[in-house]
Parts: sequence; C-alpha cells; structure tokens
Amino acid sequence: MSSAEPTKQTGPAVRSHADRDRVPAPAPMPGLAESARLLADSATTSSALVADALARIEAAQPTLNAFRHLRAEAALAEAAEADRRLAAGERLPLLGVPVAVKDDTDVAGLPTHFGCDGERPPATTDSEAVRRLRAAGAVIVGKTNSCELGQWPFTEGPAFGATRNPWNTAHTPGGSSGGSAAAVAAGLVPAALGSDGAGSVRIPAAWTHLVGIKPQRGRVSVHPNHDAFQGLTVNGPLARTVADAALLLDAAAGAHPDDFHRPPAVRASDAARRDPGRLRIALAWRPPLTLTGAGPDPEVRRAVAALAETLARLGHHVEEARPRYGLIGLTFVPRATAGIAEFAARHPEPALLDPRTRTALRTGTRLGGRVVRAARAREVRQHRRIGALFDASGYDVLLTPTTAAPPPRIGTFDRLSAWRTDVTMAAACPYAWPWNVLGWPGINVPAGFTRSGLPVGAQLLGPSRSEERLIALAAQLEDDLRWYERRPPIS
Repeated sequence: MSSAEPTKQTGPAVRSHADRDRVPAPAPMPGLAESARLLADSATTSSALVADALARIEAAQPTLNAFRHLRAEAALAEAAEADRRLAAGERLPLLGVPVAVKDDTDVAGLPTHFGCDGERPPATTDSEAVRRLRAAGAVIVGKTNSCELGQWPFTEGPAFGATRNPWNTAHTPGGSSGGSAAAVAAGLVPAALGSDGAGSVRIPAAWTHLVGIKPQRGRVSVHPNHDAFQGLTVNGPLARTVADAALLLDAAAGAHPDDFHRPPAVRASDAARRDPGRLRIALAWRPPLTLTGAGPDPEVRRAVAALAETLARLGHHVEEARPRYGLIGLTFVPRATAGIAEFAARHPEPALLDPRTRTALRTGTRLGGRVVRAARAREVRQHRRIGALFDASGYDVLLTPTTAAPPPRIGTFDRLSAWRTDVTMAAACPYAWPWNVLGWPGINVPAGFTRSGLPVGAQLLGPSRSEERLIALAAQLEDDLRWYERRPPIS
C-alpha cells in the first residue's frame, strides 16, 4: 500500500473459517505497555516490532481493510532511530512502540481524507495529538479508515470499501473509528487513537471487544480544529486492556496553545493501578428520546445485566435509575450537522461526497449561527439536569449499554436515504451521544458476546473530569473478567 495514495477496495476478499484454520496464526503482538517494557529491557527492538506490525497490516488488509495509508518506509526509519536512542539509554513512555491514528488526524506527509473520496494534499504538520505521541516516542505506522466525516456507526464508503470486523468479517467493526478498532482487535497494532463525536470510539470498541476511552472535552487536543464539531468531538484511545488505553491517553493528552478547552491534567496510568473504592452505580436501560422506540436487544441486555452483577459482586452498590436527559437531542442535532457542514465545505470536490453528507451539509448550514449558539448555550442547564444524577442522587458512575444492538452486517446502511440512515443509526446506537453534548468522560468496556459470537459493550459514564474514577473501575472489572484473554479468529 502506497503511503502517498489511498487504497480503494470495493469488495475485499474474505477468507472462510476453514481457510483460517489451515493457516497457523502468528503469535499475538504484545500490548502497548508490554511493548514499551520489552523495548526498555532490550528484549526486542523497535525495528522488529514495527516491521511485524507492518507485515500484519499488509497481510490483513485484503480481509479487514483497516488502513487508508501506511508509512512503511518512514516508520522503519523512525524505528531504527528509536533503537539508536534506546541503545544510548534514552527512555520515554512509548519510545519505539508502533501505534496507529485515525484518518481524521493530521500526520505530516500524508493527506487527511477523513473517509472522503478525491485527492487531498499531504498535511504539512502533525496535529497536536500526533506531536505528543511522537514526543512520547511512538512510531506512527499509518492512518486507519473512517467513514465519511465520521458521521456513522459503520466504516464503509466508496473511497476505500468496507472495513470489516475481525470477530466476524460479515459485520462492521462500527464507526467512525472502525479502522482503529479493527486494527487493534486483530492485533495489527498494540493500540490506536480514534475520535468520538457521538460514540465513535465507544461504539467500535463495544463491537470489537476493546476498551475505548472518550475523555473529557479538551483532554486530548483536536488541533488544528480546536473545537471540532461544535465541541462534540474528542480524541481517545482504543486498546485491548485498560492499562494500554490509559498509557496511550497519558501520552496523547494535553492542549495546544490555541485550544478552547483545557481541563487540568489527569494521571490515567496511575488510576489503572488504583482501587476504585466502593461506588454507587446507577444502571440505566432507557436511552434518551430519539423517537425510534429503541431499547436494548435482549442479548445486549443480558450481557450488560451480567456486568452489573459482576460490579455488585465486587462490592459496589448497583441499582436501576433514570437520568433526566430531557430533550437533549434538540441541541445535539444542530451541533452535529453544523460540524459536518464545516468539514464538508472544505472538500475541494463536493460532488464526490455521499448524498447523505450533502443533506447534512444543507441541514447544518440552515441550523448554523443563531440555532447552534442557542444549542450550545443550553449545555450549562443540561449539566445541571443530568448532573443531578451524581450531585443530588449521589451516584458515582452511570452504567448503560454502549449500543442497543450487536454489530450490524456490512451493507446494512447501503442505499438508505439520509433520514433512514439517521433513524436506523439512532435505533442501534441511542446511548453514547449525550455524553458528547455534555463533554464528560466515558469508557466502553467489553460486556461479552451474543450467542453467535458478536461482541457487545457497556459504558461507564461519569461527571466532569472523572476519568480517573472510571479508569480505576474499568481496571477492577478487567482484573476480574480478564476479557483480554479472548481473541478474534483474525489475529
């Protein structure tokens, strides 16, 4: 795959289970923290880890189609330099470790297509998040696929084909950070950065059996956008373990001087080693109003209920509750569509955009200006109303399903109108997006599998700046459930 041109795949080949059974699976790639430890102990080299990641990506690309661009030559050169630095005694949190980033993130020398078709010039500078990852020593091996402008909970489009779920390639890994999720779940890279504007880290994490952290707004810079999608979108990590996700969060976190949102620093990796204490946890089954009548699929409900029972067994007080969401969707829609309009207006060839994107562009243009300002002004009242769950009712964490449904089949959203796409999407994914409106943190944790083997997830949600509590609770769950021991057929 060229680092200068996108790889288009309209019909990637899918190997059968029998074919996979005949090919011995390679040893699993070590996780992020383990890779860093092996490098610091001189038990491996960055050149070996990066070459292994590139080989795995190339081998899986016809099946999973997780990547839009690879930086093979540049990444190997950076790995060799990392080895020289390691040999000289230098130590950094991720020195020499391969990671991937989503293709809405600027990496100098590569175009940022953000799921769109057409030509784009290479970015001249790194985004702030990539700059910080490099400062921590990470080697960026490539950019992962996203649906067009990050709008949908699937990662498919004419520009690159369909990105597939390593647990079952007939199904989507979710979106819009589906490429990052597929790459991590399949063990192509130890961890990857995604972005979350309405659940786009948490949804694919749920559907690929990963930990996905949506941090507090501003925790990880979205520079050069500063206020992406009217404050809805944040960058966050996807990884197989809480410790790996926390390590990537620590490495990427921090503000650019021009950023609007600058929360105080957290120590995510320290939180992953901390006992969360005994918490009061509210379990909410009812999603906010979406006019779809959506509720959790019975298999999703069964899995999340089992997770709630685990939390109770671990000593937490868990009881059902109903957050007062109100009509929060009326403020989400103007912000989301205005954000799409802002990004779509930058496309040099608008005719190449999906018709649904052009519909969102028109809607966002109509709802921009005064309507968006009014929607954002309501956020303070939404903080008070929904925050009463924590402040007045005394809960520490809100537990919900991450999605109402298991991962849909590839092509489910093909040829749907903009309206039908939105309705179908809202029915499948009604739980995640309110926390983007609020700007508060949340974590997807694996909740188990359907009877047909498809992953589903649960959200741990908290009030403002509560990442450390959520991470500590997720780590406690992981220590008990050991979800990282189960791997997909393609790995």
